Amino acid sequence: MFSASQSSKAQFLDKARQAREERRELKERERAAVQIQALVRRFLCRCHLQKEIRREVEDFFGATESGASKRSALSVFRIARKLLFVFNHKEDKERFEKLCRCILNSMDVENEPKVWYVSLALSKDLTLLWIKQIKDILWFCCEFLKQLKPDILQDSRLVNLHLTMLVTFTDTSTWKILRGKGETLRPAMNHICANIMGHLNQKGFYSVLQILLTNGLARSRPSLSKGSLTAIFSLALRPVVAAQFSDNLLRSFLIHIMSVPAIMTHLATLTPERLAVIESHDLFRKFIIFLSREAQCRDVCVCLEGSHTLCLLGNLVYLGSLNDKVLEDETAHFVGVLIHMLSYCQKYVSQKKSNLTHWHPVLGWFSQTVDYGLNESMPLLTKQLQHLWGVHMIRILFSDVLSKKLLENQEIAQLPTQPVSPQNSLPMKNLFKRAFQKSASVRNILKPVGGKRVDSAEVQKVCSICVLYQTTLTTLTQIRLQILTGLTYLDDLLPKLWAFICELGPQGGLKLFLECLNNDTEESKRLLAMLMLFCDCSRHLITILDDIEVYEEQISFKLEELVTISSFLNSFVFKMIWDGIVENARGEMLELFHSVHGWLMVLYERDCRRRFAPEDHWLRKDLKPSVLFQELDKDKKRAQLLLQYIPHVIPHKNRVLLFRNMVTKEKEKLGLVETSSASPHVTHITIRRSRMLEDGYEQLRQLSQNAMKGVIRVKFVNDLGVDEAGIDQDGVFKEFLEEIIKKVFDPALNLFKTTSGDERLYPSPTSYIHENYLQLFEFVGKMLGKAVYEGIVVDVPFASFFLSQLLGHHHSVFYSSVDELPSLDSEFYKNLTSIKRYDGDISDLGLTLSYDEDVMGQLVCHELVPGGKTIPVTNENKISYIHLMAHFRMHTQIKSQTAALISGFRSIIKPEWIRMFSAPELQRLISGDNAEIDLEDLKKHTVYYGGFHGSHRVIIWLWDILANDFSPEERAMFLKFVTSCSRPPLLGFAYLKPPFSIRCVEVSDDQDTGDTLGSVLRGFFTIRKKEPGGRLPTSSTCFNLLKLPNYSKKSILREKLRYAISMNTGFELS
Repeated sequence: MFSASQSSKAQFLDKARQAREERRELKERERAAVQIQALVRRFLCRCHLQKEIRREVEDFFGATESGASKRSALSVFRIARKLLFVFNHKEDKERFEKLCRCILNSMDVENEPKVWYVSLALSKDLTLLWIKQIKDILWFCCEFLKQLKPDILQDSRLVNLHLTMLVTFTDTSTWKILRGKGETLRPAMNHICANIMGHLNQKGFYSVLQILLTNGLARSRPSLSKGSLTAIFSLALRPVVAAQFSDNLLRSFLIHIMSVPAIMTHLATLTPERLAVIESHDLFRKFIIFLSREAQCRDVCVCLEGSHTLCLLGNLVYLGSLNDKVLEDETAHFVGVLIHMLSYCQKYVSQKKSNLTHWHPVLGWFSQTVDYGLNESMPLLTKQLQHLWGVHMIRILFSDVLSKKLLENQEIAQLPTQPVSPQNSLPMKNLFKRAFQKSASVRNILKPVGGKRVDSAEVQKVCSICVLYQTTLTTLTQIRLQILTGLTYLDDLLPKLWAFICELGPQGGLKLFLECLNNDTEESKRLLAMLMLFCDCSRHLITILDDIEVYEEQISFKLEELVTISSFLNSFVFKMIWDGIVENARGEMLELFHSVHGWLMVLYERDCRRRFAPEDHWLRKDLKPSVLFQELDKDKKRAQLLLQYIPHVIPHKNRVLLFRNMVTKEKEKLGLVETSSASPHVTHITIRRSRMLEDGYEQLRQLSQNAMKGVIRVKFVNDLGVDEAGIDQDGVFKEFLEEIIKKVFDPALNLFKTTSGDERLYPSPTSYIHENYLQLFEFVGKMLGKAVYEGIVVDVPFASFFLSQLLGHHHSVFYSSVDELPSLDSEFYKNLTSIKRYDGDISDLGLTLSYDEDVMGQLVCHELVPGGKTIPVTNENKISYIHLMAHFRMHTQIKSQTAALISGFRSIIKPEWIRMFSAPELQRLISGDNAEIDLEDLKKHTVYYGGFHGSHRVIIWLWDILANDFSPEERAMFLKFVTSCSRPPLLGFAYLKPPFSIRCVEVSDDQDTGDTLGSVLRGFFTIRKKEPGGRLPTSSTCFNLLKLPNYSKKSILREKLRYAISMNTGFELS
């Protein structure tokens, strides 16, 4: 019972709740319906009203266009209010244009004040409403300007319309109402204009102008007309002038207007009158002074980011090139501003591509976002920036350096000297005379004279300018070569900068700069930046000058100056390495090292090619080779760096000794040296004399790298197929190696050619006619490497350019193919350089970017660039043509052959082993020393057989004939006769393997069975079986053995020996 009543109660409550919810939902629906109906009615009412207003506006402008009557300003004001009340950008675009035209037309009517739209500003009731209306109208003009594209014809007309509106109502100069009696109202009207201008500025007026300018100018050809550009710039300038050049307005102007790419160039081209306005307001000076405050400059850079900061920089540089007076007055501020802006950009310049970098045509890889819309204007921006390293600006900025005169010897001699006492006059005069008699044209800058205070204003100014250009080089990475070329254009800048460097500090440049290395002060950094700039520019200059310009014409630097500079650089780099500075160098210090080292090595390589420095100029007398070798054994970093960067400071013979030690250590490591406990693995090969090259190639090319470096024993088979007698103890292999090298380097085989003139070898461009020619070249490289590895000197005279490639110099950024071209073809080099000096129009010669060559009777055209045979050589591209031609002849034509040979050579000789040699030194390593034969050294290391000894009369005669009767050429022929090479080993005859030997022989070679006890005794006691006067001396070059009959007279020995050595002529390796 109880449970039933409880259940019915729950049901009753549930029904009551449901009824309540239904009533609430019904009320909600009713309320929602009323609200929706209200919204719809309001929307429909608004639409109806808008239609009515728009129809009324249309009717108004329709009547106006029909010319029925002139509309009063009040009617225009009222219709404008209505239009603005319903204004929609998309729907009312055309109506707004008509309104603007109507307002502008009203301003052009003569003598009808009631028609002038601006007259409403004088009405007490309407002034505030009118000001509000014109502000709204002008801002809508700005909104439209942001969306318009000036390169579209229709849009360009609208741009003019909206700009005219802005120009008209932000300045009172065109208001007819202020003429005559209305002049008294001008101050009040000006105040209204200022109020309007202020409102627009607050809304973002400068951003609008920036967008419009960028759309119209950031392209290869500007799409803004002269009138539009004039209007925009006038509008941009009005707030700045009105605010009397306040910092706030200058900041806005710099950020939004001056950062538009190349705007100053466009002004100069389209409307130069605007530049005159800039000059009349002295704006350039105001910009520089504003930006010279570090906080303000940083603020502007941060707002602009990298791409637009660079555009601002370009415009400032261009303005600077037009304002010499300001530039001279404000040099310090100008330089400081540019350094700060470039340094800001430099922070984001990256060395490589990554996910965080973007490509910029001037800055390279850049870690800020890049505005690719500016790319079209980059050529114009680059032209603006070029003024910074143009002759005009360099003359102004470096005026202190360039104003100094470089005194020549003759002028110095005429200078009045300080009065001295009579007893001292003569010695002083002689000292002075001797100091300048060394060369007729030695300038007074060859010694680091010193004396100029580092903290003086002049030095600080020059340092700042050098920092500017150094920062420019490291920031504008993609136009670095342009900058360097501009800085080296003036022939006297670099010599005078060197003179300036020499005068710094109390004791001259070197000591001061060495001290700067250990000082981490701002002053030291600025001084080192000056040195770095000098090195970068000088290196660039010497790299692009040919030998005639360096040695004969001596452009920029005299040869004596190059000697002094190279001495300075050599000492500086040595100290940087030896004092441990390079080991820990990072950032700017490492850049300094590479800069100075790069300039040093360019000079050193130029000197190696054609000497200008005295003997032993590059050596460091204070560096003991023994100390260096000890440090190398201990793996000291500084010793390794010295060997890596400036091996030339070590005497050549010590480096050769070091090279031999490296080879020996590797042999020991690979187990290739005979020891008491183990013997090295020996590779045996059998070679047919009639097919020596083919058999050698087939058997040796299959060997592993270590086997090639190991012991190789050769067994020769004669033409009858019988093994030749003899045991190979290096001698037979030496003969095999010499014969192989003789065959492969014979020009008749056409693997190699000889240069015209000095007949030096290089790979033949037509060697591809051989089957497997690249494998052959690799084999040749291995054979050559094996000869160098074993210390066997071979008379193979290589062309200098090919040796440079063997050393890997051609991969250097400072390598110039043109400089090496004389070593290939001196006549061709002269013809090419004559093109460089040709004064007329080079296109008259009918040349193209191609090279025609006679290849086995057929004329083949090689294009130097794709489509080169259709591209004429002109005055603009003639330098490129010269370099392309040189590169083609020395690299492209023989690229694959050279690469194969180098690959083979490096499989035996590690590149780092020979990196310590120059090209001429590598030739000496391959072919022996080109110095005169040291007979005393040869005598000391000669071994005698067959009864001969050092005191034997035939031996005494022999040494006397070689010393007193033979010419140096005949002595070289004698050495070649015995050893197959006319040059002595680099380290002396102690290193000749096998040792130089002389044996007494009684019979001819075909009857010779070797030494017997009887033959030795007869030789020792000069007992002859029969007179050997009819026989000639012979030799076994594989054993470096001279077989000498026991002649009875000195004259017979001289005659027979001379005849024997002269008969052994022909190709170098015969």
